[in-house]
Amino acid sequence: MIKIAPSILSADFSKLGEDIKDLERYGADLVHIDIMDGMFVPNISFGIPIIKSIRNLTKLPFDVHLMIEEPARYIEDFVKAGADIITIHYEADRHIDRTINYIKSFGVKAGIALNPATPVENIKHLMPNLDMVLIMTVNPGFGGQKYIQYCSEKIKEVKELSNKFNKDLMIQVDGGIGKDNIKAVVDCGANVIVAGSAAFKDGMIEQNIQDLRGEF
Repeated sequence: MIKIAPSILSADFSKLGEDIKDLERYGADLVHIDIMDGMFVPNISFGIPIIKSIRNLTKLPFDVHLMIEEPARYIEDFVKAGADIITIHYEADRHIDRTINYIKSFGVKAGIALNPATPVENIKHLMPNLDMVLIMTVNPGFGGQKYIQYCSEKIKEVKELSNKFNKDLMIQVDGGIGKDNIKAVVDCGANVIVAGSAAFKDGMIEQNIQDLRGEF
């Protein structure tokens, strides 16, 4: 099953609660929450108080993507705020194996994100212990960017490793994905699609999610 994970970074923050409820109403599978610290990426988004404030508005799993330096410092806080999946960047953590195990010790799912130029080979030995790998198909930090084509090969590489070491792995892609390329991304092996602009464009959440699903 292919899952759609709309990123609330593209939501209308003047009515965020309503948008969150609409995601569940109109068939999203996850709520993707991008946390940026202005250090690991050149932008600042939002943090733990926002997650706490929306947690009781939906039963959808919260897919929390930490684009922050030294993420281990905040894992417990994000779990308490309501995270169901926590993804950290390979490039942001010196002790990635230890942090993945720390995340899983709280009973939530753990993922690793890879920036576009980071080789998939770097996480080969971690694959059996992961719940998700997130392939960034744009450089992280801003919404609305164009899909980087060479990332399609990286998705295929992760799929091959998944077939060998972890058949239940969620293979997530994030960045520049819409109606025009979602099928190609799924054909490469992705099974969780982050959609920002494509999900929230023009406030037409129901139609946008239907349009995305209609392509695969």
